Amino acid sequence: MSWIDQRPDDAMDGAFTAVGPEIVRAVEPSIFREAMSRLGAAVHVITTAGPGGKAGATATAVCSVSDAPPTLLMCLNRRSQTNPAVVENGVFCVNTLGDSGAEIADIFAGRTGVSGSDRFTSGEWLTLSTGSPVLVSSVIAFDCRIIEVRSVASHNVFFGAVEMVRVGLGGQALVYHDRAYKRV
Repeated sequence: MSWIDQRPDDAMDGAFTAVGPEIVRAVEPSIFREAMSRLGAAVHVITTAGPGGKAGATATAVCSVSDAPPTLLMCLNRRSQTNPAVVENGVFCVNTLGDSGAEIADIFAGRTGVSGSDRFTSGEWLTLSTGSPVLVSSVIAFDCRIIEVRSVASHNVFFGAVEMVRVGLGGQALVYHDRAYKRV
């Protein structure tokens, strides 16, 4: 393959890593949290199952990384109950919630007092190739196998190869913005 055949990001693969030589200065956490509350984001339930148990958590930190190969990332607080299960299981599913998913989001966010595998008594669930629970009512579900984990500040960033995608019914998506659920 010549450089003409490569996509621009492929041509730069491994070319450099930028790391600042200075100590990083950041805004106060309260200012950052307020700013982030104004950044609208899709609401997802991250699930996993395997030797580390069945677990799940609500998250908005999900992003596409690449389509060659299909890869996405999601972030979990290392203190969450779900984090060690995802690490041990090596798999996760990103279930993107539709506009009727606020109750499920609250359950998996720990706002209802329901914990552990009892969270899966709400909603209808199935599994795809990794065995992670897939919410039948999700707009889209990405079934992933972990290919890399990076610790950044208080969170783990999980990079997952997308093994399967389940397309749900169309319709409005659930978004978290200004500390409230909204429908788009």
